[in-house]
Amino acid sequence: MRQDFLWGIDLGGTKIEGVVLKQTDDTEVIFRSRVPTEADKGYTSVVDQIKKLVNRMENEVGQSPCALGIGSPGIIDPLSGKLKNSTNATCLNNKPIQKDLEIYLGVPIKMANDANCFAIAEARHGAVKHNYPDASVVFGVIIGTGVGGGVVVNNSLINGRHGIGGEWGHNFLDDSGYQCHCGKKGCVESVISGRALEYYYRKESGIELDLENIVSRAENSTDEVAQKTMTRLFHYFGKAIAVVVNILDPDVIVIGGGVSNIDSMYTKGRAEIQSHIFNNRFDTPIIRPMLGDASGVIGAAYLTI
Repeated sequence: MRQDFLWGIDLGGTKIEGVVLKQTDDTEVIFRSRVPTEADKGYTSVVDQIKKLVNRMENEVGQSPCALGIGSPGIIDPLSGKLKNSTNATCLNNKPIQKDLEIYLGVPIKMANDANCFAIAEARHGAVKHNYPDASVVFGVIIGTGVGGGVVVNNSLINGRHGIGGEWGHNFLDDSGYQCHCGKKGCVESVISGRALEYYYRKESGIELDLENIVSRAENSTDEVAQKTMTRLFHYFGKAIAVVVNILDPDVIVIGGGVSNIDSMYTKGRAEIQSHIFNNRFDTPIIRPMLGDASGVIGAAYLTI
């Protein structure tokens, strides 16, 4: 009798990762593997690499998928069916990759961007499921090199008419942000992403440091500009998330990406949200993720159910 497996692919700029899950009350990882993306060789090469990985997964588990979920660095436009907004694998932009893969692999495919996969993974399999199993509305946030988000309602993703549901990272936040790849100046990503924090520190101090060292200097009170950079992060994080809370009023917010490792995000950052929301208190739990670098591929697998 065929086992109930979930199949997922996480398509990144440098690697493609695959997972096969056995769907149980506490989903079990049956097989996990990866291949290089080879995006520098072009679109056809990326498609071939996905096929190579799926073949490896099939050989390992002894069966083929009934459906395949794929997390991508961009978004499938619901009107054109083509991928858009991919910044780390630009050869995929304006390509009908979902349709092409369905033909090439002979299997139905569901696709979502990496932030949506993160959100659904933590809601259905990770931190939200384990700590707040009754949560109906979950906002999943990635704050790393870029800023993204995903909205999960009753364990289903909200994709939206344009496929951009949850994309709070490209709302305008402040004029002090740099010119973003999205075409706007001052969007959330250009103000509070890891790259933006490093940019601000360098501009103010004349010194180039990575985020980890900026945070360390701020926490050790040895660097006034580092402290100023962190204060700026908490202030604008609060303003940006408050907009989401006012609109969605989520039951839980889960934060991933490098910036989520900053402990003060959950104290000082949280206090800033309370300063800006349309309410006299802020009760929403803000939690860390559980799944680490597996969230993208596990979330992709959950797209199929």
